[in-house]
Amino acid sequence: MPLTDSRPQTVGELLASAQGPLYSFEFFPPRSEEEEPVLWAAVDALAPLAPDFVSVTYGANGSRRDRTIRATRRIASSNGPLTVGHLTCVAQSKADIAEALTAYREVGVRNILAIRGDMPGGGEWERHPDGLANATELVRFIKEQGDFCVGVAAFPNAHETTNDPDLDAQILADKVAAGAEFAITQLFFDADAYGSLVERVRALGCDVPIIAGVMPLTVITQIERFAALSGRPLPADFVAELRGVEGKDEVRRVGMAHALQMCRDLLAAGAPGLQFFTQNRSKATREVLAKLRRDGA
Repeated sequence: MPLTDSRPQTVGELLASAQGPLYSFEFFPPRSEEEEPVLWAAVDALAPLAPDFVSVTYGANGSRRDRTIRATRRIASSNGPLTVGHLTCVAQSKADIAEALTAYREVGVRNILAIRGDMPGGGEWERHPDGLANATELVRFIKEQGDFCVGVAAFPNAHETTNDPDLDAQILADKVAAGAEFAITQLFFDADAYGSLVERVRALGCDVPIIAGVMPLTVITQIERFAALSGRPLPADFVAELRGVEGKDEVRRVGMAHALQMCRDLLAAGAPGLQFFTQNRSKATREVLAKLRRDGA
């Protein structure tokens, strides 16, 4: 009688059976063939940390989407960690989305992170004529296509299009009602914002697990870039400390200390897991996770 793999096959199962916090890594698809080695070097360097799952972001144009599918398929085919495939609604028909799901399914990817996505180069959101309008519709569509475990985005900082934290919480609850089983936050730099998000969502009667997304800041030029990614300026005291030190080594020390303390605060607040946005690099993630594990987290 053949042996069966008894390991959890979905992020939902991982969360339900976890004895401690989950740790996951997000990569982005290479923008060119020349960038391929950078991605695989990061994947290989982080593999010994035994993440609970990994994922690859979904590009907004056709070539980047193709690279996402190829990279996700390669990771999933390598008998490595549980792999989550990303999907967005951007510039895609429902047939395009169904085709991507088929590509994921063919290599056993049953976990999908469903995000509406932003238009290439920014600008006002525009629905594809035969596409989907938002992440809630995307969750519902994915669930109609097969036995997928679906995750969604959550926003500790109010989404810039509405600047309404209560609406963000309601939208997350709507996505869960449509079939989502877990959420991963967008980038943020204030642990209290995570706690406030969880409170708003729980007040709506929604108990979805919300994994916190984190990224250590290691160079001074990341201040503005990370503020744009998170949708809000970084905490003033953190920025003042970064700008008050001299030399790149001191900036890195301050940024890493902030990331580590924030991770500790998030876990103490009950976060069921941390997702590291790696930017296809490994050193900062390895250092923070090693210290968390020495804490016993």
